[in-house]
Amino acid sequence: MKKPELLAPAGSFEKAKIAFLYGADAVYLGTASLSLRSRAAIDDEDLFKTIEYAHTLGKKVYVAMNIYAWDTDYAEIHSMCKKLNEIKPDGIIASDPGVISSVLKYAPDIPVNISTQSNLVSLEACKFWYEQGAKRMILARELDKNQLKYIMENKPKDMEIEIFIHGAICFAYSGRCFLSDFLCGRSANYGSCAQSCRWSYNVYLEEKNNPGNLMPVEIDEHGTSILSSKDLCLINELPEIIDLGVDSLKIEGRLKTEYYIASIVSVYRAAIDDYLANPTEYNPEKYMKEIEKIKTRGLTTFYFNSRENKDIQEYEGKQYNANYEFGGKVVKYEEEKSTIEIRNKLSIGDELEILIPNKLEPVKFTIDNLWDVETDEKIDTVNPRKARPTSKNKITNKSRRKLDFKKKKKLKTS
Repeated sequence: MKKPELLAPAGSFEKAKIAFLYGADAVYLGTASLSLRSRAAIDDEDLFKTIEYAHTLGKKVYVAMNIYAWDTDYAEIHSMCKKLNEIKPDGIIASDPGVISSVLKYAPDIPVNISTQSNLVSLEACKFWYEQGAKRMILARELDKNQLKYIMENKPKDMEIEIFIHGAICFAYSGRCFLSDFLCGRSANYGSCAQSCRWSYNVYLEEKNNPGNLMPVEIDEHGTSILSSKDLCLINELPEIIDLGVDSLKIEGRLKTEYYIASIVSVYRAAIDDYLANPTEYNPEKYMKEIEKIKTRGLTTFYFNSRENKDIQEYEGKQYNANYEFGGKVVKYEEEKSTIEIRNKLSIGDELEILIPNKLEPVKFTIDNLWDVETDEKIDTVNPRKARPTSKNKITNKSRRKLDFKKKKKLKTS
């Protein structure tokens, strides 16, 4: 049974390090201005640093250049291709035929990965790009498992297949959306999506013979997020996917926090390794237990099991988890006091969980003491909203184990 690559998002060098620490085999990230997540873009120095760092670990990095380019972009595209050909990432993700031809010409030593933006939903489309010189096909999320199986069974032997297994789903076909550009002049196909599909809208019915008489259709007083999709989650289907021999399993989310990346990567790392070690004992419920702590929207299998699935839309527009939040990041471990970078309010008595690499279930503990990192004075609480977002404070705990990451569990009140 082939072990698939676990591919994680990395919106920065720090996020790439977190992804590798928690079990990713590879990360994908964008260039400064040529990928579809301009807010997650990193400069050339960090891009090259990430590639170099990954290769020292025996890990891989794929660089996204998946915008749909104007003619005025090609001088920069050609320049970036030449730079990447020197630094040697493990692949360049592209979708625009002009960009792909540029990569093949100016970065001939780097494999081309055809982006999901190219709407790869058939074997024939995959074979077309393969014949042009592309190595890996990132299939559209709209495929079901029978279509995936057909491609896997009939593709050229050395063609690599990558699919999404977790993360946000775009309102539009394979992410090819013009809604954001239409509403606020920010093109999703140029890396500046305003995520207009996640907004809440007021929806009205107008009777044809009585124009102007608008009757509101609402879920609640805020309207409805009628265009917003649930998040993809294929943890239950993971055994089927591995058995098909898919080469790379991709997690979406270059704009997500370090906490999200650590959590989701850790879960799928454990799930993949557990299934490969003992296929008959695979139990998705224990992985879903941890995913439920992380999710911000409802979860869906989308079309994977059936194209008749209607459980796709997130009408409530949820953007957060009511029970858990990111408490902070451990930046320095010491036996008596650990220094943490605060992300949400922490107080003595709060219950926290530590995410430890190579361990599925987090370690729980309660905050016993807090100290100010600058004065070393004891304090009762720390709130990043009253200080710099990068403020640090010292914390003690009962576990006396190395702390690598943490999340805070909100205490429920009656």
